[in-house]
This record gives sequence, structure tokens and C-alpha cells, in this order.
Amino acid sequence: MNALLIADAGDVEKIAVIIAECARMNIPVLPPDINESARDFTIVGNTIRFGLSSIKNFGEGIAETIQNEREKNGPFKNISEFLSRIESRNLNKKSLEALIKCGALDLWGERHTLLASLDDMLIYHKEMTEASPQDSLFALMPTAKPTFTLPESTTQTTLSEKLLWEKELLGIYVSGHPLDTFASTLAKATVNIEAMYTRVKVGMTIVFPALVSEIRTILTKKGDKMSFVKLEDKTGHIESVVFPKLYKEHSGLFVPGTCILIKGVVNKRNDEISIAIENVKALAK
Repeated sequence: MNALLIADAGDVEKIAVIIAECARMNIPVLPPDINESARDFTIVGNTIRFGLSSIKNFGEGIAETIQNEREKNGPFKNISEFLSRIESRNLNKKSLEALIKCGALDLWGERHTLLASLDDMLIYHKEMTEASPQDSLFALMPTAKPTFTLPESTTQTTLSEKLLWEKELLGIYVSGHPLDTFASTLAKATVNIEAMYTRVKVGMTIVFPALVSEIRTILTKKGDKMSFVKLEDKTGHIESVVFPKLYKEHSGLFVPGTCILIKGVVNKRNDEISIAIENVKALAK
């Protein structure tokens, strides 16, 4: 499974399918970790870790720099070691923020606390790696290498925030799925998106929970709005169409990130399975 993930790295849809299969096989796929992730997907014990190069806004150069430094001098013991041992100029505000948001630095602090300290971390990194001894603000201090200390955490990152950042930076949800909040509804569902491709017959009317991931709105010849909506759940994704009358009544539900309950008919056009949505309502916890 790790080899498959490496082979399909960059193709978010294929990665999502492979990770869903890993879940079925009870193989945890975990977010990046600064001391465990290599450049590519990596096996760690009985788990698989996302590779550092999988993170958006984070180049392969800095990923290789981190991996090489770790292999040469061992794991980073604390955040001070990390900031002082990585000399690459690629460790800028954008790349450090990406590491924090995707969870790669969770072993050293709470994500909101790390983000609030981002500017101070960058100053420390620059002082430890770029400034000459006579120019360093730390040169007058008694210790050669002062440590960087984070303030105590005052805010806990919510699961919703973690999932939002994972989707933004890794392309998929890793720590969970927004639909997990509606466990009782999921348990009652008799079909999922995977089933629509494997055992649900064309023409059948189905009811299922889904997450709106993408939407494209167009105007009909009469000037009415309708939309094409990409739906997803933990098993896959499927295209759907919302005709003008329904879209006018429920356009507020067809927004990326919204969890909804769909009633629709399975269609097949040009050998592609899709859903013609007949009714919709917001999922209730």
C-alpha cells in the first residue's frame, strides 16, 4: 500500500481511494511528522506516514534537507534543535506555517500556539542559522545556543480546523472526515458512493449522506441557475446535477464543505455514473 501511495503521489483522487482501502485493511495512514516522515510516504511501524513533499507550499528541496539532516544527526529533540539545525533558506514563513497546520510539529506544541509564535520562530531560526556571531542578538547571552520556548497552550485546535487544514495542505482529509460528525446517519445509510459504482443499478432512487466538495454553477437557456456538484464520502466521490427548481430552493446547501442528505436517481452517461439530485436537506447531528 505504501508503494501504491508513492506511485500515485500527486493524484489526490487516487490517493483518497488507496487511503480508503488502507482504512478497510486497518492500516492507519497518518499526517506528516517532522521526525518520522521522509520525503515520500513512509512505513513507520504498522502505520504509513504522509511524506513531507506531499505538503502544499512545501518544496521537495526543504523536504530533502530535513530528511538528510535527520539521517545525519538523528531526530530533532525539540523545536529549538529543529529551528537551529535546518539551515535551508526554504524554511520560510509559508513552509513553516504549512508544517504547523498539517500537524508535522504536533509533538512540540498545540497548533494555535505554534501559529501565534510563527514570527518569533522565524527570528530564532534566522539568528541561529544565518547571522554571524557579532551580528546575532543572542551573541551577548551566556549560552551559545539559547532555547526557543513556546508559551503555554490556551486554545485547542478543533477537529474541524485540523480537517480543514489537511484538506488545504494535503488535498484530502486524514485525521477523520467531516461526515464523522454524523455517525448515526452514516450507520443508517444503506448505500455509499462506492456502492453506486459496484452494485447500485442505473435508474434506482437512492438516499445517502455526502459532503459537497466542488460546485460549478451555470445558466440555462432560460437564464435559470443550475449546478454540477461533486459529492464525496469516505469511500469515494461522484458527480451530480442539480436542476434549476431544486437549486433555487436549496442553493445555500450546495456549498463546498457542507454535509447533506441526498435523494437522487443513479444515471449513466458516456459510461460515467452520476446522480440526478431530486431532493436535499442538511444533515443533523
